[in-house]
Amino acid sequence: MRRLISFLLVALVLYTYYNLAGAQFKKPSSEKQHKEEKVPCVVVKVYDGDTFKCRFENGEEVRVRLIGVDTPESRRNKKAYRDARRQGISVEEIIYMGKKASAFTKSLIPPGTTVYLETDVQMFDKYGRLLAYVYLPDGRMLNEVLLKEGYATVYTVPPNVKYAERFVKLQREAMLKGKGLWGER
Repeated sequence: MRRLISFLLVALVLYTYYNLAGAQFKKPSSEKQHKEEKVPCVVVKVYDGDTFKCRFENGEEVRVRLIGVDTPESRRNKKAYRDARRQGISVEEIIYMGKKASAFTKSLIPPGTTVYLETDVQMFDKYGRLLAYVYLPDGRMLNEVLLKEGYATVYTVPPNVKYAERFVKLQREAMLKGKGLWGER
């Protein structure tokens, strides 16, 4: 019940913000989208390489999950064991890589950083996290930076596929160059 209430509050905050401000989440008209077209949010805590908590201007806090990317787990859990079996490596190696990805994300969005959120078709995942493309203060998309630098893999879940082709291209380039975690495999 608490999760449902949180979900509804976040949905209401986003709806109110865009209706009062006259803004809306828009598909980018160019490679770089203006900050004014996205919702600002201040980072409160980074949980791991692809999930963090942020606070909207009205004080509401929400967990954010990056769309289209996945970073290794940084703690022992069911997914870490599943990924280890699937990749044929140890859980310790998964966790080691997860901690590196998490540290990289923390270096880009430490607490207090204002980021800008853009959603796709589906706004929340089954865990109640807001699904977003996250833009750094310098205009770069965090999702893309993680892929480009080799700290994430493409994880596309329809219907959120707006940048899927770009993400695949960035991952391929990072793999070929041995960047980030690709250099350790």
